[in-house]
Amino acid sequence: MALIFTLGLSATPALAQGTYPAAKPVTFVNAFPPGGPADILARSVASILQTSLKQSFVVENKPGAGGNLGADYVAKSRPDGYTVMFGIDTTFTVNPHIYKNMPFKPGDLKPLMIMASSGLLVGVNPSTGIKSMNDLVAQAKAKTLNFGSAGSGSPGHLAVQLFTEVTKARLNHIPYKGNTPAVTAVLSGEVDGGVLATPGMLPYVKAGKVTALAVTSQQRSRLAPNIPTVAEAGFKELGQEVLYVAMVPAATPEPVVQILQRAFTDAFARPDMQARLNTLDLQPDGATGAAAAKRLADVSAHYAQIIRTTGMKVE
Repeated sequence: MALIFTLGLSATPALAQGTYPAAKPVTFVNAFPPGGPADILARSVASILQTSLKQSFVVENKPGAGGNLGADYVAKSRPDGYTVMFGIDTTFTVNPHIYKNMPFKPGDLKPLMIMASSGLLVGVNPSTGIKSMNDLVAQAKAKTLNFGSAGSGSPGHLAVQLFTEVTKARLNHIPYKGNTPAVTAVLSGEVDGGVLATPGMLPYVKAGKVTALAVTSQQRSRLAPNIPTVAEAGFKELGQEVLYVAMVPAATPEPVVQILQRAFTDAFARPDMQARLNTLDLQPDGATGAAAAKRLADVSAHYAQIIRTTGMKVE
């Protein structure tokens, strides 16, 4: 069943535009482990908004359960614009379809902005001898390979499940608590490979410690243009992008939402933020309001079909 994201205006009395933010510091809650793209985005935006909105912005990390813990914390916070979640779309587009008991309802949060998007990198330990996506399929049909991801319900988890469904090859999904430990597992040979965030894998690709097979985005990575896309490698069905989102409680007054949206839009238009996105291999997006809500609902419906077909579940 597709998620329905809140689009309506809040019944909460709207704050006067000139009074926000003034009462207290604004907290950005990163729903994923420190050091990842969502965390870096939160800290970058906080630094810019401290100046533009003349208020303190702090970042708190509340990772766990594929972003559910952080999202639940924000969903249950006071809807006054002083608590904003940073995370990725799968918390809202995948988790409701694979967790039996979600701690929050889809309508408890609404998108402030889809900030950026990125693909994932399919990489293997060189000891496997795998050099291409076709090699991967051949080996994974001959024997079961262990493939890591950043956690249950993560984009990498979805990619592994989709790979097994499309190719009929055998990949055993191994979830880790974040991108960094999963990359470490690939490097050590604890797993044969992984589908993980590109920036975390590329230093090891360049050092020859990971063999890159493809990226799941529609376009090649700006950081590694020599790596083909999955479509170019002959596996168009495996294409996948991660959406980096900022969310607020659904009852947040619309004037406050608009202040934040304008501040975010201005922040992402800055040259220094554009440069930061480049280093993270992120494509700027900027969708807000109804457009962002519709995108997330469409992605959720798409993933729901994949999850039903593959039998994907939380390990």
